[in-house]
Amino acid sequence: MLITLVTQIQWLAHAAVARPAAVFYEGQFDPASFLNIDFLAMIYMLVFLVVSFPASYVIDTFGIRVGISIGAVLVGVCGLLKGIFADSFTTVVAAQVGLAVAQPFIINAVTAVSVRWFPLRERGMAAGLAALAQYLGIVVAMIVTPLMVGSDPAEPGYGTGFESMLSIYGWITLGAAIVALLFLRERPPTPPSEETVAKHSFVKGLRHILGQRDMLITLYLFLIGLGVFNAVSSMTDAIAANAGVEDSDGLIGGLMLIGGIIGAAILPILSDKFRKRKLFLVICVVGMVPGILGLTFAGNLSSDPETVYNISLVSSFILGFFIMSAGPLGFQYAAEVSHPAPESTSQGMLLWVGQITALIFVAGMSVQNNRYLPTFMLLFAALSVISAFVVLTLRESPMIITEQDRAAGG
Repeated sequence: MLITLVTQIQWLAHAAVARPAAVFYEGQFDPASFLNIDFLAMIYMLVFLVVSFPASYVIDTFGIRVGISIGAVLVGVCGLLKGIFADSFTTVVAAQVGLAVAQPFIINAVTAVSVRWFPLRERGMAAGLAALAQYLGIVVAMIVTPLMVGSDPAEPGYGTGFESMLSIYGWITLGAAIVALLFLRERPPTPPSEETVAKHSFVKGLRHILGQRDMLITLYLFLIGLGVFNAVSSMTDAIAANAGVEDSDGLIGGLMLIGGIIGAAILPILSDKFRKRKLFLVICVVGMVPGILGLTFAGNLSSDPETVYNISLVSSFILGFFIMSAGPLGFQYAAEVSHPAPESTSQGMLLWVGQITALIFVAGMSVQNNRYLPTFMLLFAALSVISAFVVLTLRESPMIITEQDRAAGG
């Protein structure tokens, strides 16, 4: 979905170039205050906590097309405003709030779209493709953005180019919004499968979800995993600086996203092929542990800056490959174990809990010019190890098990 891609670009447009952005907006904010460059990414997390459940209610009650259309209008208008008034930090913050309001109307509908448009045997793949759109948007933000602005402190143009970068992103965002409004459809001409159980209402679905053991475990995994991912992706420039990497070239965050794109293109498809959700969720959660450990301790493993940089690059790729593959797999698993609760409700809850921890993590990492960032990286390492044990307690999705498997199991 193109609209998902541009939403992610707008979320992290400043994250990979936080240091040169601070130069560009110098004098418009206090670097030591809460309202700084890192706050532009944090806005998405903060607003999501307020808007996620209303957005899921709109999607569940009025349909996918209505929900995504609301998001598309907000994204198009606010993305363009952000580009037109790129040199005003106050206006950029205000536009970012509007973009943040739009986000849950779009991403909370992803799993509902996969269920509405694809048969069960292809839904992992569909969720993976939707995740690819999100990840490609983040890749553009992490890799392309530093190429569009002056991000090398040794060059005279350091901290310039933000007007043209945000303007280009603004017009692309408007175009994507128009495409979504013109071509989005509620359902395919021929439904891929017949619903045998009526969907719960939004409120009944919430109660049903909170009564499911495996759904509660999945909520915990997203509480940690999504929180860590959002925090790391929002603070890549600061994490690179903490590891001793001087140039904010965006490659550390970019490789994490490239790893995620590769993983999301492979693991959900394998999950469909082998009809196993739990196995691949275990692989994802266990696999992210060495990645987060590498990013946490890269600066302690060598005194050579180039070696530290290379360790950070490899670690970010490993982390991205596994933690970002867990997203689409987890969304689809949650939709299956919480059936017949609406899919946008289960996905919205997973995203909501992840935003809570992400908000706490980013706020703690960025306070007092990132004073406590190393402490939070140690916390992430500990939490990732704990999650690797917790994921083993999940049960297989009852919907993914074939009739032959049921018969074989007695």
